[in-house]
Amino acid sequence: MIRLILFFVSLSLLLPTIPAFCEDAALAKLFSNRALQGTLVLTNRDGSRSYVHDEARASTPLLPASTFKIPNTLIALDEGVITEQELLKWDGTDRGLAAWNRDQTLASAFKNSCVWCYQELAQRIGIARYRQWLKKINYGNALPGPGLTTFWLSGDLRISAQQQIMFLKKLYSRELPFKASSYDALARIMLADEKPGYRLYAKTGWAGFGERTTPQTGWYVGYVETGTDVWFFALNMAITKPAEGVYRQQLVMEALKLKGII
Repeated sequence: MIRLILFFVSLSLLLPTIPAFCEDAALAKLFSNRALQGTLVLTNRDGSRSYVHDEARASTPLLPASTFKIPNTLIALDEGVITEQELLKWDGTDRGLAAWNRDQTLASAFKNSCVWCYQELAQRIGIARYRQWLKKINYGNALPGPGLTTFWLSGDLRISAQQQIMFLKKLYSRELPFKASSYDALARIMLADEKPGYRLYAKTGWAGFGERTTPQTGWYVGYVETGTDVWFFALNMAITKPAEGVYRQQLVMEALKLKGII
């Protein structure tokens, strides 16, 4: 019996330490100060330091909305349906946002969350190739459909904040089966902020934007390169009125400063 106990003790010492996620009071206060329901996961590259607000919600799969533009951009580039320099021609239809009512590059379409641009790319890619890619990269529940041009906005695709983190880590480490040129292009397109001491790569998302149903889901996901580490973040929150949309980036930036990351 003593030998068996010693065996398990020695085995436990050899196993890698997995940091437990626990409720972070400082992050919780950022949400409560704004009377918001949501989750935020922050973790560094090797997972040795992690913070989370609302672990249950962090594990809940939700529509990815425009955060899907991250893998969607890689898929489109790898499949050769668009180049980084190519112009997507606006058809003249007023879609309610000035930023959408013009020709777009892939970079501007990403930055402006241009729905019609990525719907055009979806038509070029097709549901069969999406199905193959989502399984290969293990993205959320990997379910495109039923609509080819809406599955990430109002269809079957779901991903949790924790799954976003796992995907982003593989993306950063280039462990996913995409070409180096596609990774390089995405990095240029995804760069959202650059200041002395850090570079931030990110994408917003808003499931239900422009609809009357509430609550809607707001996202902000990405990673921050500092001089000493890389930190990954995934926030989603319930949006009950349009004015709350700005809180997505605000909450993440405040959390990064609060934890001394930037």
